[in-house]
Amino acid sequence: MTSTQAIKFESQDQGEETARADLYGLLATLLYAPPPQALLTTIGSAVVQGDSLLEHAWADLVAACKTAQQEAVREEYELLFIGVGKPEVMLYGSFYLSGFLMEKPLAELRTDLSLLGLQRSDDVVESEDHLASLCEVMRYLIAADDVVHANLAVQEKFFNTHMRAWVLDCCNALESSSNANFYKPVARLAHAFFEVEMQAFDMA
Repeated sequence: MTSTQAIKFESQDQGEETARADLYGLLATLLYAPPPQALLTTIGSAVVQGDSLLEHAWADLVAACKTAQQEAVREEYELLFIGVGKPEVMLYGSFYLSGFLMEKPLAELRTDLSLLGLQRSDDVVESEDHLASLCEVMRYLIAADDVVHANLAVQEKFFNTHMRAWVLDCCNALESSSNANFYKPVARLAHAFFEVEMQAFDMA
């Protein structure tokens, strides 16, 4: 997973596509592993502006990062997503789509990733249907200089096929967890962003 700087909505020096890619990258970073203090500090100092639901969700995350401490966030991450036995909150598409991990949805995802010329790096421990991995694929499809694969039609197909049916349920599970503190605004931001993506794809 790649690290990313916090985005600034409606910045004059950022295009809409860059902002989309940055937000996918940020969600990938926050969901793949506990964030370092440097990233929490960067987000906490970001510009907050605008009055949309997405921008309000971004403001909530910025506010949370102003006081967040790396060790506390790490403990929360492990409690929510790792735990002993079954994690409290699952971040895997196969679980939501089939009820089990490592099932048919993952095999179908791997086939589609292969067609896009993508594969999991050796140093990535999570399976490809982890939400962080899927966000990273979307970031790539938006930001890459690949005219064949990195275009709106491919983005829409990938999102609708591998994310749309379950990502809001995942966000709801995370936001409703009694053990979620820092990750509540993360879940709200992801939920608001994914809804915007769905609406945009429906209008495309």
